Amino acid sequence: MTAMSPVVLLTGARRMGPAIGERLVARGATIVATYRGSRTDADRLVATVTARGGRALAVQADVTDAASVEALIAQIDETYGRLDVVINMASTYDAVALDDLTEAAWHRQLDVDLHGTFRVCRAAIPLLRRSGGGRIINFTDWVAASSRPRYERYVAYYVAKAGVKALTEALALELARDGILVNAVAPGPILPPPDTSAEEQQAVAESTPLGRWGGPDAIASTIDALIETDFITGETIRVDGGRHVR
Repeated sequence: MTAMSPVVLLTGARRMGPAIGERLVARGATIVATYRGSRTDADRLVATVTARGGRALAVQADVTDAASVEALIAQIDETYGRLDVVINMASTYDAVALDDLTEAAWHRQLDVDLHGTFRVCRAAIPLLRRSGGGRIINFTDWVAASSRPRYERYVAYYVAKAGVKALTEALALELARDGILVNAVAPGPILPPPDTSAEEQQAVAESTPLGRWGGPDAIASTIDALIETDFITGETIRVDGGRHVR
């Protein structure tokens, strides 16, 4: 990145926010972290960044609402006058049996993961262009990135995340001449969900070639690398401890 103090938009960081914030503040970034309902996780990120002498702002935004997303980008423009990096992490992860998958549930999943990612990109691109280029980093999933479903009850999630990968590739082609590099991160076993038992956590670790969960810094370091690169675009990086090769 050429910007000395890049402005970074981060949607949906949740539990990984502080680790990502630490990486971003190390490169002097100003961070705008969004939240939809509860701002607890966004506030944790802001506290982490400010404690290390950085600048961060928590902003309410709903990626399923185009007007909300456009207002978010307008606020960034008004406050900072530029935008250099967009990190799209907003997502839902709901297990729904196929026989119970209603149209409403199907659309809700796609509206957050796929359409929400598109809305943020579409709204941010003009400001990225005006800022001289930048980076878009989308979030898919290691299973979708491997192009074959492994788990039942995640039809809508799998399709949405596969769509994010395709969107990343298409945008990379469209935006290359603008100096906007577009890549995706496909996490695997990073942090166990809160309701995961010790036995379940151990089973996941044993099915991962590296033999452990990755932890949030595995994601933070990947984001940092994708911000730093000036010649990788249209790529999806699986951060899964090698699960896709087993």
